[in-house]
Amino acid sequence: MNPAEFNRRVLSWFDAHGRKQLPWQENTAPYPVWVSEIMLQQTQVATVIPYYRRFIDRFPDVQTLASAELDEILGLWAGLGYYARARHLHQAARIVCDRYGGEMPLEITALQELPGIGRSTAGAILAFAAGQRQSILDGNVKRLLARFAAVEGWPGQPKVQALLWELAERYTPAERVADYTQAIMDLGALICMPRRPRCLACPLAEACIAHAQGREMDYPSPKPRPELPTRSTRMVLLRSAAGEVLLEHRPPVGIWGGLWCFPECPPGVEIADWCWEQLGLTVSVGMPWRVLRHGFSHFRLDISPIPATASGVRGTIMDGERFVWYNTCQLENLGIPAPVRLLLTALTTKLAND
Repeated sequence: MNPAEFNRRVLSWFDAHGRKQLPWQENTAPYPVWVSEIMLQQTQVATVIPYYRRFIDRFPDVQTLASAELDEILGLWAGLGYYARARHLHQAARIVCDRYGGEMPLEITALQELPGIGRSTAGAILAFAAGQRQSILDGNVKRLLARFAAVEGWPGQPKVQALLWELAERYTPAERVADYTQAIMDLGALICMPRRPRCLACPLAEACIAHAQGREMDYPSPKPRPELPTRSTRMVLLRSAAGEVLLEHRPPVGIWGGLWCFPECPPGVEIADWCWEQLGLTVSVGMPWRVLRHGFSHFRLDISPIPATASGVRGTIMDGERFVWYNTCQLENLGIPAPVRLLLTALTTKLAND
């Protein structure tokens, strides 16, 4: 199928069936488009919508985002996952203000120099916000093109990715590029789905090689996956006599960077001894709770929650910025990862019932 016919079919389908009422389509200025594209990385549209609305309401422009505290940004991001995206947004906003006077650059190389923006994200921003002829290659589009052209191999391999980019460039039109970009995303998300592709509803089906061969599920090839390693940690669910809980502000990089978590006690160390040596607190330690398993992309984390109650005088380390006592009813605005929030909810319920 030649590019002109490919474009005609994709755009005709979009005119009849494409998504045109998404909240980030209401304002296609570079800043809100950028925020939406970062949130949509590896995250479904339905999940992103409420986060996007809250985020834009609080940070309506790049200057507001740049001047905000990272804690507040992470608090609004909590539950959306992949927290490096939020940190990159904050870093990039400051760069845009410092280097570009608060105006998002509309040149693809400049965009790709900002934290968190790769080639496909930059292309989407420029297509939607500036109408530039830029190609995209997100996960949905990779799958659609791999099936359409029967591209063998895992898309993460350089040769396979290069071929998919070549196809993406070939089929990106010069006109209605914003509509085409949304259309090709929608076709991948709504029609050319990973497990149950709706080929009978696809405008490209008659020219799709995978469909003609009855091999839709063979493309794209899955990433070779080794057995995920499992790590373990012990989280100390430390509360005061007044019912406050102790949270630790994690370093800005690494797992849950910049978020608030329960303190973690190294293996082989007595909890009471660790609390005294590290926090200056005398504690009574309860029975460990059931292990909570949390999955990351590269490993599984087994969390052993260990409740403890502090007594006596609090250590002076509590006056620093790393450890803080919080009332559980004030936690909503904090950046807290999902498994820690689950434990906080369970701890709050237990305190209420004791």
